[in-house]
Amino acid sequence: MLQQVMTEPGKIIFREVPEIEPAAGEVKIKIMNIGVCGSDIHVYHGKHPFTKYPVTQGHEVSGLVEKVGEGVDNLKIGQKVTIQPQVVCGKCWPCRHGKYNLCESLKVMGFQTTGTASEYFTVDAAKVTPLPEEMSLEEGAMIEPLAVTVHAIRQAGDVAGKDICVLGAGPIGILTAQVAKGMGARKVMITDISDIRLAKAAEVGVDVCVNTRNEDFAEAFVRTFGPDKADVIYDCAGTNITMDQAIQNARKGSTIILVAVFAGPATVDLAVLNDHELDLNTSMMYRNEDYLKAIELVNEGKVQLKPLISKKFAFKDYLQAYQYIDENRESTMKVIIDVAR
Repeated sequence: MLQQVMTEPGKIIFREVPEIEPAAGEVKIKIMNIGVCGSDIHVYHGKHPFTKYPVTQGHEVSGLVEKVGEGVDNLKIGQKVTIQPQVVCGKCWPCRHGKYNLCESLKVMGFQTTGTASEYFTVDAAKVTPLPEEMSLEEGAMIEPLAVTVHAIRQAGDVAGKDICVLGAGPIGILTAQVAKGMGARKVMITDISDIRLAKAAEVGVDVCVNTRNEDFAEAFVRTFGPDKADVIYDCAGTNITMDQAIQNARKGSTIILVAVFAGPATVDLAVLNDHELDLNTSMMYRNEDYLKAIELVNEGKVQLKPLISKKFAFKDYLQAYQYIDENRESTMKVIIDVAR
C-alpha cells in the first residue's frame, strides 16, 4: 500500500509498505479522508517542538472498516469510522483516573508515532469511533478538531444560558463558537482581524462577529454583552494580544480558557489576573465522550462542518495542499486530503 512520509521539513515522499492485517482486538481501516490542521503545518515548516523526522502524518481522519480482528464485534465491514489518535500508557495517574488525554507519556499519531496517511491503517479497535451513515466522510475527518472544541467548552462546565466570547476565528475558533451555541449558550461573540474569517463565522450562525483591527475590543465586548460582560472567554488565537484582551476585559471572577497552542512564551498580567480573581484554565485534546458529543452535535444540525471545507487535494498532492495553505492563509479554513483519489 502507499504511505506518505515527511522526510524533513517541506519534503514529502510516498513509499510502498506492506498492509498490516488486524490482530485480535484490532481493525483494518481503508483511509478515505484526512484533514490538515495547524499542527501539521508546524511540522511542514520544521517548527513543531515534539516531532522528529521522518514521520507519516495524518490524525484527523475518516475511513471505512476493511477487516476486523478476532474479538471485535462492535464494528462491521464497510462501516464509516473515525480514529482517536492518542497513544497512551494506561498506567500513569491521569490514565488511571480517566484523564488519558493528559497521559504522562502521551503520543499522537502523525507526530510522535505513525499517522494515518496511508491507504490502509490498522489500529486498536478501542480507538475507532463509528460515524453515522448519513454523515459524509469529509465531515467525519473533522470530528477530531470538533472534539477538541467540545472538550474546551466543557472545561467551563455547563454553558447553557451563558454569554461566551471566542477570540480567533480560525477553524478551531469557529468550531468553538458553534459548539458553545449548540450546547445552549445565550449569545456568542467571536473576534478576529480578518473579515474573510469573520464572514465564515457569520455564515455558520455565530451571533456577533467583530474585527478588532477596526473596532476596539473593550467597546465591542460591552456593546455585545452589556456591563456584566461575558461569562467565559475562550482564547483560540493564542497570542499575547488576545490573552491580554481577555485578562484586561474579563468580568471580575469570570473564566478564561486557553484553547490554542500558545505562540511562544507568554507575557501574562498576573497582577490583574489575581486582583480580579480570574479563573485561567486550559484545554488539552479530548476524550471519548467528546468525540461522541461532537458527532451528536453534527447529526442534530447544531454544528456545520461543510462550510469550513476550503479545498480538497488528492493523496499524492499532499505537498501541494501545504503550499496552498501557505499561499491562502487568510481564506483557508480546512483542507482535506482525499486518500481515495
